[in-house]
Amino acid sequence: MRTYSTFTLQDTASFKKKLLQWAQQFREVVFLDSNSYEQKHTSYDAVLALDGLTSIKTDHHNAFEELNEYQQITRDWLFGYLSYDMKNDAEDLRSGNHDGLGFPDMFFFQPKKLFLLKGNELEVQYLRMCDDEIVSDFEEIISYELRVTPTTDNQQLATINQRISKESYLDKVGQMLTHIHRGDIYEANFCMEFYAENAVIDPLITYEKLNAISEPPFAVYFKNHKHYLMSASPERYLRKEGSKIVTQPIKGTARRSANADEDNAIKLALAANEKERSENIMIVDLVRNDLSRTAARGSVAVEELCGAYTFKQVHHLISTVVSRFEEGSRPVDVIRTTYPMGSMTGAPKISAMQIIERLEETRRGLYSGAVGYFSPDGDFDFNVVIRSILYNAEKSYVSFSVGSAITSKASPEMEYEECLLKAKAMRTVLEG
Repeated sequence: MRTYSTFTLQDTASFKKKLLQWAQQFREVVFLDSNSYEQKHTSYDAVLALDGLTSIKTDHHNAFEELNEYQQITRDWLFGYLSYDMKNDAEDLRSGNHDGLGFPDMFFFQPKKLFLLKGNELEVQYLRMCDDEIVSDFEEIISYELRVTPTTDNQQLATINQRISKESYLDKVGQMLTHIHRGDIYEANFCMEFYAENAVIDPLITYEKLNAISEPPFAVYFKNHKHYLMSASPERYLRKEGSKIVTQPIKGTARRSANADEDNAIKLALAANEKERSENIMIVDLVRNDLSRTAARGSVAVEELCGAYTFKQVHHLISTVVSRFEEGSRPVDVIRTTYPMGSMTGAPKISAMQIIERLEETRRGLYSGAVGYFSPDGDFDFNVVIRSILYNAEKSYVSFSVGSAITSKASPEMEYEECLLKAKAMRTVLEG
């Protein structure tokens, strides 16, 4: 079905830039980049999929079953996304808040052309209908003249607006704390949107700038005609490698410092912070329960609890929870029964999502959803869509959202400040 070719690269960093710029001629593009971040569970350093032969685009109704049928029929590489609102298919839930972006709830495509990078080895897989283009495409990419990212570009961006005012945010977090204190929930991730209307941006330049600020392990550039995602996500949602399932929730955030001693002290303080650790442990319990629904008996385990990890802008607490895939389960079932990622909802999960829907003012859409791929043998890997900019070029609408975990120990003022910290990179990219 596919023709394979392998090339050895002399300069992988330059090649990745050329590859992504060259890819802009195609309607569908997914670029996944680890930014050379060392990870235990990974197959490739970077992946580019483009030019769909077939695709599936739908709202949430019966979407997981349609995705399963699509995956089973094609038995090929599939790339795409699941929006947060796919929760309405996984559970009996609704989404009625404002949606300025208008992305489909789910979109996947079967790429004609696929580039898989590991170290300096590039594996190219083309469907046989276009495999005669492999060598000419590779030569074209190698000789591609890079566009230098301008210091000032032709972006006509309106002022960034905040959907929820500080006063309203503090009030809504207070309402959430009331729910927590009376036992309706014990944690919820509360998010707010920043947006611009009548905005014209260059998506690739925007992605390059955002990625340069953060250099995260789960960066994504996504294009489907006029719909774009530029993501600097540090978080993995879910991975299947053979019979092993891996999920890595992030909960717990602290700022970086330019002073090395102070920076290390901040990281150590984060690892010992009772409130931050409790946020993480609550979500670990939730995802353990989610994984158990498709796991072989007794196979769910916590591989690492509250490990402190350093990124360019922040420190995070990350846990790793694993299970063994139950014989007879379908790959899509593991996603459906764990969706959405617990770090973006709260616990108990359904109650938290219901309260979130009442208090938030924007439909999350692709934000806090997942982007990734299925391999031909049914393995998959998906990130969590956070630290991301979304753009509908047809509507000239730009959006990014941020959130934080609200627990009984939460201070509304401090949660608000955490949201502003998380919004800084996106705002810097869009406003300069």
